[in-house]
Amino acid sequence: MKNITLSADEHLIEAARERARAEHTTLNEQFRRWLAGYAQAQKRLQHYDELMAQLDGKLQVGRKLSRDDMNAR
Repeated sequence: MKNITLSADEHLIEAARERARAEHTTLNEQFRRWLAGYAQAQKRLQHYDELMAQLDGKLQVGRKLSRDDMNAR
């Protein structure tokens, strides 16, 4: 594993450390998780686009939805 040096406001760092402690982890572990997600975001979007293309035309609701149906929560 490679080390890196980052700069940030010390109050933010301390607040982040406190939150990590409350979540029973470390700031270092939280950063690794964030970095992995950040680095793989494009890959996840590509996978999503491929899945949507595969499903295109294969799903049916069974009836035409009205405007109210589509906006119902």
